[in-house]
Amino acid sequence: METCLFSVVSSSPEETIAAGERIAALLHTGSVVALRGGLGVGKTWLTKGIARGLGVTEEVTSPTYTIISEYEGCLPLYHIDAYRLRGNDDFAALGADDALYGNGVTVIEWSERIVESIPDNALTIEISILKDARRLIAVKEPRYDYTCA
Repeated sequence: METCLFSVVSSSPEETIAAGERIAALLHTGSVVALRGGLGVGKTWLTKGIARGLGVTEEVTSPTYTIISEYEGCLPLYHIDAYRLRGNDDFAALGADDALYGNGVTVIEWSERIVESIPDNALTIEISILKDARRLIAVKEPRYDYTCA
């Protein structure tokens, strides 16, 4: 049976940021957030909200080419984009375990590309585009792999 912690429908980048701020309130040292969704669904906008909720004041941008970006807030934020990685071996070669098991919060865009590297207790968030161009942000319970609506 499908179980979500909660889901939010977003009509704008601002609403997606607000959802990220709400999600940040659930996070703590060592939290990993695994984002899933296609191109342009709003993964970076959601990460901007998580960053804001963690007290990050620096502008958060997509780390597509840098792969890992680090931001300072009340907890460090490690923002990883796995889009350009060829899999779990590439992820490990980056030394990404330092972020996953570090003293902050790790948000991974394109986490579906490195499934074996994602900790079982990661909070998985799937973002999809609805027929009317709004976004469905589904926050799933850890340790389960399913689609919720």
